[in-house]
Amino acid sequence: MPDISQSIPPRPQWRTGIGFLLAAIGSAVGLGNIWRFPYIAYKNGGGAFLIPYLTALITAGIPILLLEFALGHQKKASAPKAFALIHERWEWIGWWSVIFIMFGIMAYYTVVIGWCFNYLCFSFTQAWGSDPNTYFFKEFLHTSSGVWDLQGLNLRVLGAVALIWAVNWAITWKGLENGIERAVKFMMPVLFGITVIIVVWSVFLEGAADGIRLYLTPDFSKIANVDVWVAAYGQIFFTLSLGFGIMIAYASYLPQDANILKNSVIVAATNSFYEIFAGFGVFAVLGYMAFKQSLPIQETVTSGIGLAFVAYPKAISMLPFGTVFGVLFFFLLCIAGISSSISIIEAFTAALSDKFGLKRRQMVSLLCAFGFAESILFTTDAGLYWLDIVDHFINHYGLISVGIFEALVVGWLFKTETLKMHIMERMTPAKNKTVLRRAILNIWVFCIRCITPAALGIAIINSLITEFSAPYEGYPVSGIIVLGVGWLLVTHIAAMGVSRLPWKNRQEQE
Repeated sequence: MPDISQSIPPRPQWRTGIGFLLAAIGSAVGLGNIWRFPYIAYKNGGGAFLIPYLTALITAGIPILLLEFALGHQKKASAPKAFALIHERWEWIGWWSVIFIMFGIMAYYTVVIGWCFNYLCFSFTQAWGSDPNTYFFKEFLHTSSGVWDLQGLNLRVLGAVALIWAVNWAITWKGLENGIERAVKFMMPVLFGITVIIVVWSVFLEGAADGIRLYLTPDFSKIANVDVWVAAYGQIFFTLSLGFGIMIAYASYLPQDANILKNSVIVAATNSFYEIFAGFGVFAVLGYMAFKQSLPIQETVTSGIGLAFVAYPKAISMLPFGTVFGVLFFFLLCIAGISSSISIIEAFTAALSDKFGLKRRQMVSLLCAFGFAESILFTTDAGLYWLDIVDHFINHYGLISVGIFEALVVGWLFKTETLKMHIMERMTPAKNKTVLRRAILNIWVFCIRCITPAALGIAIINSLITEFSAPYEGYPVSGIIVLGVGWLLVTHIAAMGVSRLPWKNRQEQE
């Protein structure tokens, strides 16, 4: 294998430590924090869910995040190059993650952000009317009768998706310091500020206390259910953008003396605090809806797109000054989505740059053009079905598989002691804390080698058992095989192919 340790071009660097933290937190804080976590918590024991959730954060979330930060920082490389530097046979792991993220998640994620932008515009007139459910599925999406009933393109959605891709291109085209870092320094304070406004506004609504009580009331009987623990580990893994290749790339731009452990804890803790805090606002609004309609709160609780595009628009129509609330909410979703999507483009751009030494601006332009063309598939009248299937299989099998491979390769083959020493050398000197820090890192090694692979393995087995019991959401088997299994298989083949291509290094260029 050729020497790739000096691959071109020279790496950019974050201008400030806060820029890196905001970018990493921006990648982690996405749409799922706002519309997925509150429902998952409610469904799996309410306040009692915090026990498996925090356990998963400590035993899998922070350990894998620390692994990815340390690997990217120590190797000064994107995910594919970092694994290639461990051994050339593992390069495909890095390519598989960035390929199925860029050409899987990113393809449909921008469509969902496009929906959010459409609804931001609708908020000014509350265009969804008195029946947001019918409006969203029938009038807005024109949802067809099945997976293969493509019919036509939804031009309203297509236009919004084109705008979102243009914003992503404009930010990433300018590079790390002038593009991504500047953008997150604006977007993240705005995102946090709007979240605080929405939550504070919500908790003072009539009926809000009942909603919050439902959100937090512990049901300890569910803690013994393995599905609850699987849900906790799955939520932590997805919400921290683990297995995306993003955190490896972002950490590779850090200065040599960066405190990797401190950064990992800050990013993980901020992300978890944010989604727990945002849940107060979500359930406060649902409590208000139930109060105004004289319904049990359980009838208003929903997850995913049902919360964002059906339940919340209905609540907005009931609220005093609902127009302002709606604009703030959907603007919040747009910012959360874009802060995550630019990180996906950056992870893939870093990989191409490391491997082939291509010029950044041409890469970003081509990636965004191709990505937009692929997103068109999800703007057809069957786009919602395609989105649901691809999302399910990438999240439940692709990301978790990458996480298992990362833990096994780094934990058992590369040896975590190498990364452990790298982390230790960059921790703030303090003799009286040396024993504690060594103990923490020893626990980290144990988690990476044993607990994390076991927990993620159980999650995959549990998903497979459910999968074989009945087709996912009753979709036709043909759609599941082509869009779900097929998407993962094609991206895996592509990853294996790219990993066999030669590296262009600095010596060759000179």
